[in-house]
Amino acid sequence: MISRLESLREAVAVSPQNIPLLLLFAQACLDELCFEEARTAFDRILQSDPAHAKAKLGIARVLYLSGNTSEAVVRTEALTDADPGFAEAWMLLSRLAAAEGDRNLATQYYQKAIRLNPHLSDAIEPDSRIGQVTSPALPPGNPGPDVDSETWEFLGESEQGNEGLPDILKPDISFASVGGMESIKEEIRMKIIYPLQNRALFQAYGKKLGGGVLLYGPPGCGKTLISKATAGEIKANFISIGIHQILDLYVGNSEKNLHRSFQLARENAPAILFFDEVDALAADRKDFRESAIRTMINQFLAEMDGNIGSNEGILILGATNAPWHLDAAFRRPGRFDRIIFVPPPDEAAREAIVEILARDKPLKRLDPKALAKRTRGFSGADLKSIFDVATERALSRAMKEGRVVPLTTEDLLQAFKDIKPSTRAWFESAKNYALYANQGGFYDDVLNFLGIR
Repeated sequence: MISRLESLREAVAVSPQNIPLLLLFAQACLDELCFEEARTAFDRILQSDPAHAKAKLGIARVLYLSGNTSEAVVRTEALTDADPGFAEAWMLLSRLAAAEGDRNLATQYYQKAIRLNPHLSDAIEPDSRIGQVTSPALPPGNPGPDVDSETWEFLGESEQGNEGLPDILKPDISFASVGGMESIKEEIRMKIIYPLQNRALFQAYGKKLGGGVLLYGPPGCGKTLISKATAGEIKANFISIGIHQILDLYVGNSEKNLHRSFQLARENAPAILFFDEVDALAADRKDFRESAIRTMINQFLAEMDGNIGSNEGILILGATNAPWHLDAAFRRPGRFDRIIFVPPPDEAAREAIVEILARDKPLKRLDPKALAKRTRGFSGADLKSIFDVATERALSRAMKEGRVVPLTTEDLLQAFKDIKPSTRAWFESAKNYALYANQGGFYDDVLNFLGIR
């Protein structure tokens, strides 16, 4: 039987820019002591998101397990300096201090980590004793034969907080909280909201409430936000599923996790079951050899069909940046049979987004139109980056002058020069698929957006 690590390796090959999948794969590599592959996966995440704290912590773990304790300490201390509330980083510092034989410091770091996150619990049996580990390349909890006779109890790390059922949320946002996207909102109203508001009329035509909707488009354009706003608009429960809550290293557990998520939605209908990065869970089975991934994909299809339990009153929303990796079976009637393209915001939408981003900030002479006009092709996330850069610069001046320095349109336009639209690379890939692999007109909306017939 193919190993779980090999299955994840195949999944990463299919979706190489999928950050949650890369994180899962890197952790699996660490579990199997494949340090070079883990380091490569973490580095790939940082190429896409240079500020990704968990990837930085992952590199520090690789260094620790590889025996490079000093560099691991430097990198981990930088993380706790940047974010004193980063409990997992304090826990790793505790391990590093233990590896260097500093019992008092290790205990201090451990207690701080537990205060910040009580869910970080023992990965080692309570009667285990760890002293000065002479072989840091061994995984935590396996100190090896060379253990100091003056041993002491060291409590390890297990991120239990990520396990269990996902949270059921009642979003407090609505379409009014989403800048622009008026055509998307109207399409969602027609396909989702109006049928729910007119149940009797809908059922008179033999249509069941629920179904699946796939949102696709460039990253950072509001697919997750519009999904939450939809739940807020119809006052439904919102259950967001990340791939880390489904994929598991042990054969059969991924299918169980998927079933539990659907069952949670069934028990709390009406509900929106939202799958972010759904291409990682619904990948094209042709891209895999016989593996556990194929079994999990088949489970997903069965759950969507309602073969395992009734999906009445459940709306299944999937969001993806890579729809071309999705198995065609997911686009059949009764599954993701409604497809919505979420493009970058147009000028009017960018103006609305700028006004929303400007709320609760010290501003002076803000001209949303000027910024919206200059940022063609920018996603909502790109616009937020402009505000972040401008805010950091204003804060730097404020610290020097000892007063609040308001943001101006000039500050935002200056920051705009340092930000490139992240959507360009996506459209380069999407254009090729739309021109040469557009079965059934799936990518017609992309061609229309690009002005290509």
